[in-house]
Amino acid sequence: MATKAIHAVGKRKTSIARVYLKPGKGKITINKRDIEDYYLRATSKMVVRQPLELTGNVGKWDILVNVMGGGLSGQAGAIRHALSKALSDMDPEYRKVLKAQGLITRDSRKKERKMYGLKSARARFQFSKR
Repeated sequence: MATKAIHAVGKRKTSIARVYLKPGKGKITINKRDIEDYYLRATSKMVVRQPLELTGNVGKWDILVNVMGGGLSGQAGAIRHALSKALSDMDPEYRKVLKAQGLITRDSRKKERKMYGLKSARARFQFSKR
């Protein structure tokens, strides 16, 4: 076990998360708030905890997260990405498990920009013949 904090950065959509892991009792703090206060949806909490559950590290690390940009769903994905990167840097065995689940790869999908002459990225204005 490492004695100093492990740091990693994760991204998803327009969210950027910085994660600091240090040995502890499993407390997850996001933007100076507890995870239970920050996320009300159970799915977002599950997404954040997913790398810890896959590697069997639930309750072993205190996690401090600074996240900004995007919405709550994108932020949860960014935290998951950063947590996966931090755990994979810690132990090569964790990397195999997380890579198999696709958690180390950055999800590069973003909102497509609005094009000129169109209503949104792909939607057209309704055509009227008469």
